Amino acid sequence: MITYEITGGTKLSGKIKVAGNKNSILPIMAACLLTEDTCTIKNVPQISDVDVMKKLLELTGAKIEWKDKSTLVISAKEVKPVDFPQELTQKLRAAVLLMGPMLARCGEVKMGHPGGDIIGRRPLDTHIQSLIALGAKIKEGDFYEGSTKGFKGTGIFLEEASVTATENVIMASVLASGTTTIRRAASEPHVIDLCQFLNKMGAQISGIGSNVLTIVGVKRLKGTTFKVRPDHIEVGTFAILALVTATKLEIAPVIKEDVEMILLTLSKFGAKYKLGKETLTVFGSKLKAIEKVVTGVWPGFPTDLIAPMIVLATQAKGVTIIHDWMYESRMFFVDKLLSMGAKVEIADPHRVLVYGPTKLFGQRLDTPDIRAGIAIVIAALSATGKSQIDKAELIERGYENIVERLLALGAQITRRQS
Repeated sequence: MITYEITGGTKLSGKIKVAGNKNSILPIMAACLLTEDTCTIKNVPQISDVDVMKKLLELTGAKIEWKDKSTLVISAKEVKPVDFPQELTQKLRAAVLLMGPMLARCGEVKMGHPGGDIIGRRPLDTHIQSLIALGAKIKEGDFYEGSTKGFKGTGIFLEEASVTATENVIMASVLASGTTTIRRAASEPHVIDLCQFLNKMGAQISGIGSNVLTIVGVKRLKGTTFKVRPDHIEVGTFAILALVTATKLEIAPVIKEDVEMILLTLSKFGAKYKLGKETLTVFGSKLKAIEKVVTGVWPGFPTDLIAPMIVLATQAKGVTIIHDWMYESRMFFVDKLLSMGAKVEIADPHRVLVYGPTKLFGQRLDTPDIRAGIAIVIAALSATGKSQIDKAELIERGYENIVERLLALGAQITRRQS
C-alpha cells in the first residue's frame, strides 16, 4: 500500500507540466495490435494503468519497450490468441479495448471482466451489441468470449455515447470489409487522438471530432510515430488546485479546445486566469458559489472532474449543486470531506449540495478511486494540519509522478510504501 502524508496550508507556486492523456494512451496501445509494423508512441504518461496494459499486450506476443521515460515502442509482428486473465483485467477498465483489435487481428478473444474504479454501473452492452453488428459472436459468463470470421462494415447507432464502445468499434472497423458508419459516437479529445493515430497508420476515418464517424475499411495498417495530446483532466485538476490553495500556478502544455467548458465553469466561480497559446496561468481568486455544475456528454463538463469540483465548491461562498447523472457512486467519497469539516449534503446518488466556504482540517483518509483520490489530495493541501491518505496507489493509476510534481510547487507531501 502507498500512503501520502501531507501537511496542508502551505502556499504553492510555480509551473507544473501536464502529462500525456491517460484516456488516449490506453486505446492507442491496444490499436498497435492492428499492425505487424512497429509503432512509436511519444508523451506517454508514467502511470500504473499503462503498466497493466503493457502486461496485457505482452501476453499476446507483442514486444514493448521504453525508449525513454515518455516513449513506448510497440511491435506486434506476431500476435496470438490468448486468455486475458481476471487478475489483470480486473485492474483496468480499459482492458475492454482489447476486444475490437483482437477480434480484428486474430478472429477471437477471451478475457476476464474488466475492472477499474468502482463509481457505478458501467455495463458492456454497447460494446457487445456493436461488435455483433459487425459480425462477431460473443458469449458472456465468467469470461467474455468472442469470435469472428471477419468484420463487415455496417451502420451502427450506439445505445449510449460511450467513449470506450466508440473506440472499440473504430478499432474493429478499420480493417473490416466495406464501410462502417457510427452514429452517436463519442467525440472526446482521446477519441480524436485514437482516430488521428489510426489515420497516420493508413486508416480511412472521417468525421473526426463529430458524433458521426465514417470508416472505410483498409487491407492493412502500417507502423507510425505519434505524440499523445496533453491530458485536459490534469489541466482542470491543477487549475482547481490553484484555486483551492489560493495560489498562482502556470500549467502547460494546454490545448485550448480541450478545456473550454472547464474554464467556462471555473470562470463562473470567479476564477481568474490567463490562457496563452499553450499555457494556462491560474491566479488565486475569491470564489463564489454557482447554482449548479452538471456533467455532460462532450463537450459538456467532464465527469472525471466532478470530485475535484466538489472540493472547489467547499471554498466558494454560497451553495452549489453538483450533479453527475452518469455514475451513481461518484459522490460517495464526500464522507471523507465531511470528516475534514466540509459541509456537504447528499441529495441522492447523483447530486450533492455543497456549502462554502468551510475550513478544512487534516484527517486520516483512504482513496476510493483515481479522481476522488486526487480530490482528497487537493483538500489535504488546503487543510489545516496533517493528513494521511492511504491506498494512494489508486491515484497513481492516473497521475504521473504526482508527488514529485507537487513537491516542485512547494507542497509538504511524503510518499511511503508498505
